[in-house]
Amino acid sequence: MFSRNTEKLESLIGANSAFMGNIETKGTLRVDGSMEGNVNADWVILGEKGSIKGDIAARGIVVGGKIEGNLRAKEIVEIKSKGQVFGDVSSVKFTIIEGGIFEGRSSMSKEEIKVIEFQAKSSL
Repeated sequence: MFSRNTEKLESLIGANSAFMGNIETKGTLRVDGSMEGNVNADWVILGEKGSIKGDIAARGIVVGGKIEGNLRAKEIVEIKSKGQVFGDVSSVKFTIIEGGIFEGRSSMSKEEIKVIEFQAKSSL
């Protein structure tokens, strides 16, 4: 999920913390407490005891707790065995581990295919 030097944990909402408001951050946001508001980050990790009420936009989202809101990921959404999502999911890859709960609609777009065209050399 993380490449060695490019993705670091930038922000944390601890287990005994509650946050109200929107968050926009580069890097990774981990939520182990409760949060109300929208999130825009590179990666979002929701711990098993964490909860978010709001929409999330990120490259990747890992859900271990409960989310009430829509998820939009450029790469992947993964709902762990104790994860719960009540809202719509839009992503290229979408995984639900056995035991995970998902109530909503999902749309999976195809990955962008990069086509490289070469000019044919004329053989004169």
